[in-house]
Amino acid sequence: MKKIGILSAICFLLASFVTFSNAAQKIITFDYNITTKQNGEKELQNIDGKIIRELKIINAIVAEFPDYVKDSTIYKLAGVTNVELDAYQIWIESNQSFADITIPSVKKMINNIEVANEETPLSLPNKINTKEEQKGEIPWGIARVDAESAWNTTMGEGAKVAILDTGATFSHPDLSSNYAGGYNAINPELAPIDDHGHGTHVAGTIAAIKDDKGVVGVAPKATLYGVKVLDGAGGGSYSSIIAGIEWCVDNDIDVINMSLGGRSSIESFHDAVKIATEKGITIVCAAGNDSGAVNYPAKYAETLGISASTSSDAIAYFSSRGPEIDFVAPGYNVYSTAKDGGYTTMSGTSMACPHVAGLAALAVSLGHNGLEDVKTALTKAAVDIGLEVNLQGAGMIEAGKIK
Repeated sequence: MKKIGILSAICFLLASFVTFSNAAQKIITFDYNITTKQNGEKELQNIDGKIIRELKIINAIVAEFPDYVKDSTIYKLAGVTNVELDAYQIWIESNQSFADITIPSVKKMINNIEVANEETPLSLPNKINTKEEQKGEIPWGIARVDAESAWNTTMGEGAKVAILDTGATFSHPDLSSNYAGGYNAINPELAPIDDHGHGTHVAGTIAAIKDDKGVVGVAPKATLYGVKVLDGAGGGSYSSIIAGIEWCVDNDIDVINMSLGGRSSIESFHDAVKIATEKGITIVCAAGNDSGAVNYPAKYAETLGISASTSSDAIAYFSSRGPEIDFVAPGYNVYSTAKDGGYTTMSGTSMACPHVAGLAALAVSLGHNGLEDVKTALTKAAVDIGLEVNLQGAGMIEAGKIK
């Protein structure tokens, strides 16, 4: 009898392990009269739920449940207003592979290739993966938005810019003096170190220092904050990004750069963006790299959606497009800081986005505050470059025209 009892117990534990290995993570939003963790923890335990974290910005908790717990059961908890799957997805991977590209000739490929991969340098011959013509430390994109013409007036002093991304190598000589701290939303016990490279590249375009070495950013005296919401694969959960937004609200950030995007959204993500905007933060987002509709969060009305141009002012073929595009910025063959302390070239709307985040920092430094005020200042400084509105929005911003 004892042997049978032990065997039964082992089988039960194995079955439990299999069940919980299929657990789903959910974002559970409560009525604002309910204190989420205090009132929800015991009830969640009663239905085999485990709290992972709080998201105070939207009065929600993230909890893990075995797959047999249905949303209808969670909705029965006191004060629950919404239950959503906290999906993990890749946010910065190009949706188009080189296998999808029709290349008519090697010669044309070398002369005219448009880089599809947003988060890694193009792994083709070195002569293709080189920076565009650069004036000293000023990359072509920084020159194209005429950043230098603003620097006698402002270099972004006093503007606080947070980069929600894969983290950043803020020990980089072009970034270290502007770095003021950050947060790791994936693992708060760790520093927001870049284990991918994407976030470091973005950071340099925004605010690499002016020292006649390497590269310089649009706003070389803006204050940078690294907020790691994506892992080394460029992926992350909705809750990590929401937690990153919450950190920005709590730390009085002026501008958020989100060079990330996905084709779908959930209500709690949108709610966090809306609250951050209401708190006076200007959120600048990459439009997407699938040549189709604008991705989220750039699609939200509460953000600035940025498409990507080439050095000849053409729309980059990979750039998403639509009525949600607010501005166009350089996004092809952009040279910037690399996570190993050097420099590298990348392409994508992820590279266009930080140009506008840097321009927003210049506007903030000049006294503009909040999305609408900053957007108005940038719109007045934008120039039509001959593209359709769905491709360029108000156009290309010229820094010297920001007043």
